[in-house]
Amino acid sequence: MLIVQKYGGVSVANCDRIKEVADRVIASKKQGADVVVVLSAMAGETDRLIDLARQVQTRPDPRELDVLLSTGEQITISLFAMAVKERGFEAVSFLGYQVPIETNPVHGRARIHDIPTERLRKVLESGQIPVVAGFQGISSEGEITTLGRGGSDTTAVAVAVVLHADLCEIYTDVDGVYTTDPYICPSARKIDRISYDEMMEMASLGAKVLEIRSVEFAMRYGMPLHVRSSLTDSPGTYVVAEDETMEEVLVSGVTYSRNDARITITKVPDRPGIAASIFNPISEADIVVDMIIQNTRATDLTDMTFTVPEKDYEEAMEIVKKVAREIGAEQIAGDRDIAKVSIVGVGMRDHSGVASKMFDILARHGINILMISTSEIKISCVIEEKYTELAVRALHEGFGLNKETD
Repeated sequence: MLIVQKYGGVSVANCDRIKEVADRVIASKKQGADVVVVLSAMAGETDRLIDLARQVQTRPDPRELDVLLSTGEQITISLFAMAVKERGFEAVSFLGYQVPIETNPVHGRARIHDIPTERLRKVLESGQIPVVAGFQGISSEGEITTLGRGGSDTTAVAVAVVLHADLCEIYTDVDGVYTTDPYICPSARKIDRISYDEMMEMASLGAKVLEIRSVEFAMRYGMPLHVRSSLTDSPGTYVVAEDETMEEVLVSGVTYSRNDARITITKVPDRPGIAASIFNPISEADIVVDMIIQNTRATDLTDMTFTVPEKDYEEAMEIVKKVAREIGAEQIAGDRDIAKVSIVGVGMRDHSGVASKMFDILARHGINILMISTSEIKISCVIEEKYTELAVRALHEGFGLNKETD
C-alpha cells in the first residue's frame, strides 16, 4: 500500500512536533505501507517571511518573494529527515525543483503542470521515505514558484495522483471536517464521509480545512482523501466520490467567510458589452469576482453589485471608478463590513423549499439578506458582518446539524 501523508504548519510547528510526526510516519512504515511525506513550513513561518519582505520592499517583487517563501519548507523537510534518521530509518528530502514539481511561470499562485516520478519511485524502491516540500515548484524557465496559500495540500494530492497512491492523508490541527466551525458552534459534528463536490463548495465558501485546488485534483482523478488530526489517532473525514447515502442528507454543512467586500455601480448604461467593459479589467488584474447581481431600471439604466476578495477591494475600487467614468455610470459604493454564509449539501438537488427555509431562518433572527447566490448544491447569502456568528448558529440548528444526543 502506498500512502501520501501531508502535515500542515501546526503539525510541524517546532522540533518536538516534528519528532512526533516522524514517529507517526515510521509507525505507518512499520505497518507495511510505503509512505511519501509532504510538509508545510512551521506555523507562522510564511507570515514571518512575508513581514520581512515588506520591511525592505513595500510591494515585494513576486519572483524574489517566492525565493524567500520557499525557504520555510526547506527547514521542515530537512529537520524531519534528520528526525527519521535519528530513529534508525532512512529519509531523503526534496525541494520543489529537485522532484521536480513543474509549474507554470506565475509567481505566488503557480499551477502544477507535471511531476515526473522517477526520483520519488527510486527512493521508495530503496525502502527510504521521500520527504517533499509542499507549496513550491519550478517553472519551465527554471524559476522557483509557489502555489499560493494552502498549496501544500495541492502538492500532496498531485504527488499522490502521479504515484497512483492508494490514499492521500491530510493531517491538520483538527480531527476532520465539521458541519460548521466548532469555535462558533460547539454543537458542530464531525462528518465521517463527504463528497468531493460538497467539500469543494465548502472549501470555496470559507471552510479552511482543505485548499480548494487540492479537492479539484482529488475529484478529477478519483483520489480518496482522509482529513485527520496529527494530534490523535482517531479517524477523521473521508472525502470521496458521492454515493446514494449522501443524498439522504439535505444539508451537510454551514460555512462562512468574512473575507469579501461588496462593490455597487449605479445607473450603468444598459447596452451590450457594458458588463464586459466592467469585469474584463478586473479579471486582467487577477481579481476574482464572486457573486454578481444586476438590477435593470425602468429606463435604459441598470445597477450592478458584485463581491471581490477583501484583500483586493482597494485595487478593484480603483479599476471600477476608472471604468465608471469611461462608461458614464453615476455612482460607486463599497462595503467591507459584510460576510457570506452558506449551506451546502448534495441532497438539495432533489428537495424543494431549501432556499425558502434558509431565508425564513435568517428572517426570524432579524438578519437582512443583501445578496443571494445559488448552485445545485449550495445557497449563499451576503449579510452584515456583525451577524455572522448568529447566522451560522441559527442555520446549523435550523437544518438539524447539531450533535446527536443520547
